[in-house]
Amino acid sequence: MLGIMENLSEQNYAHPMSTHTARRTLSEMKPSERLDGIYSIANAQLGTTQKGKPYLRCLLGDSSLQAAGRMWSIEESTFRRLPTDGFVWVEGETQSYQGELQIIIHRIDPHEPTPDELRHILPSSKRDPKEMFAEVVALLDTLKHPAMQALAKTYLADEHLMDGFRTAPAAVRLHHAYLGGLLEHTLTLMQITDAITPLYPKINRDIVMMGLFLHDLGKTRELFFDRGFGYSDRGELIGHLVEGAIMLHDKAQQMMAETGTRMPAGALTILQHIIISHHERPEYGAAKIPSSPEAVLVSLIDNLDAKTIMALSAARPDRDAQFSLGGNFTEKNWALGVKLYRPDPLAD
Repeated sequence: MLGIMENLSEQNYAHPMSTHTARRTLSEMKPSERLDGIYSIANAQLGTTQKGKPYLRCLLGDSSLQAAGRMWSIEESTFRRLPTDGFVWVEGETQSYQGELQIIIHRIDPHEPTPDELRHILPSSKRDPKEMFAEVVALLDTLKHPAMQALAKTYLADEHLMDGFRTAPAAVRLHHAYLGGLLEHTLTLMQITDAITPLYPKINRDIVMMGLFLHDLGKTRELFFDRGFGYSDRGELIGHLVEGAIMLHDKAQQMMAETGTRMPAGALTILQHIIISHHERPEYGAAKIPSSPEAVLVSLIDNLDAKTIMALSAARPDRDAQFSLGGNFTEKNWALGVKLYRPDPLAD
């Protein structure tokens, strides 16, 4: 992700919406409405129409929704001025396309948002981060092994890390891609663990619970989330799985130095294994395939929440219930590999 227009700092784009005013969010808009304002832009690409003319395809978003954007006639020089991922001022209109809200762009320019504008552009969890974090801490308090208790306290005492944990998204686009998303995702996984581990008495609950708390903490360093969502240099070069495993090694050493508590033989290794294997397969980014009962369970629980949220976000987004864009199926969801059926057959 490119950050905020560092190559265009000498240009001053003054638009009617350059300072935030009250406006309808994308989730409130119906087809055939005009829009004029500041939006996030993601995955901006230059395509070619059947007639051989260049066009812009991208994702435009605000704090409520992300929608496909199309500009059917664009000069390559205009495209080169735009961030691949960043912020833009857009003038255009909405339309319905295969049941989805789509934005037809008439005019687009790069834009550097103010901090106030950012709060209206970037999505955030609907849940209170303080309440969610308190629930995570309460679940960590149920750990029984002294080493797991000491390790949890060592992490929780790192206020800079925990501030990132409370703020970071869980992803740039796929699931929980909003401020507080990492915390929300992690809490859900720990709550699922609390509910299902009694069904598997041979599973070590402490290992699974701690593994899930740790599994994505590397995203606090992999991603930046202060100027939009994207990958830091370290995120591109190291990634959150390896970052998390390195962080765990350091925290275990810190715990031993500060408390005298040692990790039992194999415990550090299996927790690191959980972190580097929770993506399940190498083609999904895993460094190793899950190879212990606890690692298998962590990977399955993580996949359960991530894919369920992706399906719900695509098929049943938060939109005004007073209108429907029609169509029983979404466009093909590339992450899930299918078109999703929208209706809840038992809903009123």
